[in-house]
Amino acid sequence: MSPSPPLRIGTRKSLLARTQTGHVQAEIARRLGMADTPDQAAPLTFIVTTGDRIQDRPLMDLGGKSLFTKEIERALLDGEIDLAVHSLKDVPAEPPEGLVIAALPPREDARDAFLSERYDSLQALPEGARLGTASLRRQAQALAVRPDLTIESLRGNVDTRLRRLADGDFDAILLAAAGLNRLGLGDRIRNFLDPWAAPTAPGQGALALQCRADGPWTDWIARLNDPITDACVAAERGALMALEANCRTAMGAYARPVGDQIELAVEALTPDGTTRWRREGRCPAHPTAARCLGFDLGISIRDEAGDRLTT
Repeated sequence: MSPSPPLRIGTRKSLLARTQTGHVQAEIARRLGMADTPDQAAPLTFIVTTGDRIQDRPLMDLGGKSLFTKEIERALLDGEIDLAVHSLKDVPAEPPEGLVIAALPPREDARDAFLSERYDSLQALPEGARLGTASLRRQAQALAVRPDLTIESLRGNVDTRLRRLADGDFDAILLAAAGLNRLGLGDRIRNFLDPWAAPTAPGQGALALQCRADGPWTDWIARLNDPITDACVAAERGALMALEANCRTAMGAYARPVGDQIELAVEALTPDGTTRWRREGRCPAHPTAARCLGFDLGISIRDEAGDRLTT
């Protein structure tokens, strides 16, 4: 039996966060037999995070990705909400004490998307073109194949970034395909970066459903977990933990299912893209084995790269 509704959900206030949380809310309401009244079954609370409030500085200058989660996690710990919905790539590798990621629904497209008003791919950009991104990883991976590009900082919500592209502030920008798809903007994508050749942010495209470890809804929410997503993400976040990655570390990890196994590619780069360290491996499609694989590959890179990993 499930606890009695309502199940209170908290998330960021951005359009993307509201949209993807709305999909989770609808599924929860359906499973509770309240598909016609989702706001009664699982009312939403929108929380403005520090990362949302401060848009004029790079994340690496502000303290990292927890800026998008800590206020929501505080509301969860304080009992103001029962469930937090995060973009998993924004969630630090180590959760706060007392909280758990109870479930990972099926993953959206994990790839990075290339968007431009005039050009069809990264390779087609003219020499010295302006590429917008807020990600050190995307910067380093782009410079690794196109060292002539001019990388310019681009923060803000998806609509802000698309508007700046349309206004001519950039020749191209890179965004997560998952967010564009969830917003119904997939037709804006000109091309994709190959996630095996240029591994994405760990957990990109996946949502994290976070609960209190002893919360009344935790076991019930666990039913929404997708085993393949869980295994792939465990591998990627194992590498994240090993590399102690943050917004000052240009690293990516991408896992994909192959039969009853997963294969994983992990890489780290210097910010200018001139040096890359890469490892690949396979293991059974089980979260524990996957996490160990990711951790081992990450440790191997860290041992080789040393202090060259961070800016």
